[in-house]
Amino acid sequence: MSRGLTTQGLAALDTALARHVDQAELPGLVALVARDDDVHVAALGHRAFGDSEPIGRDAIFRIASLTKPIAGVAAMLLIQDGAMALDDPVGRWLPELAEPRVLRSLAAELDDTVPAERPITVEDVLSFRFGFGAIMDPGPYPIQRAEAELGLKTLGPPWPSADLTSDEWIARLGRLPLLDQPGTRWRYNTGASVAGVLIERVAGLPLGEVLHERVFKPLGMTDTGFYVPAAKLARFTTFYAPGADPGELRVLDRPAGWYSAPPKWPDAAGWLVSTAADLWAFASMLAAGGGGLLSAESVALMTRDRMTAQDRAENRIFVGDHSGWGLMMLVPAADGSLGESGVPGGFGWEGGSGTAWRTDPSTGLTGILLTQRMVTSPEPTELVTDFWAAAYASIGT
Repeated sequence: MSRGLTTQGLAALDTALARHVDQAELPGLVALVARDDDVHVAALGHRAFGDSEPIGRDAIFRIASLTKPIAGVAAMLLIQDGAMALDDPVGRWLPELAEPRVLRSLAAELDDTVPAERPITVEDVLSFRFGFGAIMDPGPYPIQRAEAELGLKTLGPPWPSADLTSDEWIARLGRLPLLDQPGTRWRYNTGASVAGVLIERVAGLPLGEVLHERVFKPLGMTDTGFYVPAAKLARFTTFYAPGADPGELRVLDRPAGWYSAPPKWPDAAGWLVSTAADLWAFASMLAAGGGGLLSAESVALMTRDRMTAQDRAENRIFVGDHSGWGLMMLVPAADGSLGESGVPGGFGWEGGSGTAWRTDPSTGLTGILLTQRMVTSPEPTELVTDFWAAAYASIGT
């Protein structure tokens, strides 16, 4: 028996979202809420401030960190094929990371290091425990300055992308020491960028080709990629960032800007564009236990929490109190803890471009929110909390 969504609840959802558009907090958005075979899509506002045409349900958005789970599925397909294994040392394909050294302390100079106690594994990279990533303590530290000087763009906003090829990027990362011993601590983001290079090396193909052939084509994700072809630019949104004054927005990127040509570096941490329909096809596959693309075992591996209680305490701003991290995606916390972050449990992730996706297996609810306003913190915005509150309120019995 199909469990659906209530007409009254969906009307309230649209009203809640429209309030944010009407108040000019952002020019427009596309939201999708689904439960079993009941799918509701709201397209509100415009692709840019000043546009006369309403935004379409097929509008294309920069999905930022929603790229991570998609690249994660490509990695799981390679594991499923036997091309690599979770316990394989990545040095087999990434010699740049084959013999890492580790800082004695976060504040240490770059030459004050010790050898890594063990090799970095594939699982370390996909679970964000390979030893490098976000630094939550106040800085700057020598390692932060060195990372910025190398132009890696892995410890801050990704826009625009690093002016490097994949090989150049991983070579420069390999010149830096790790922050932690491999496998000992969760740090956000950099693991996804490394995973993209790893996927290329293992598959022997550019990342975009791997994703297209292994993920997008099988799932019918026709509008997802690392750039927007000229024929589709009319559906591409303008991207905004908060300005200097409260409530002010400035244009960060226009349709004919950064994404109008293939990037030099297709960053698996956050450079894909997509639509609500494409992301629904992706989410549906995972919700169906792999949907014939991934095996149930692969989905279980991807969605198993690998965060420790200390990881969660140190990174609550990213995962809240009730979530953990699997392989390239947020997952329910293994200890079953619940919090009041305003964002539901389940698996999925958010993006710094104002995007969000969660699938909650306990209720069968999937929500996808696509906007074109950059967020300045991992904490959920009022729009996001309003979206989830209304989405859950729309669940029928």
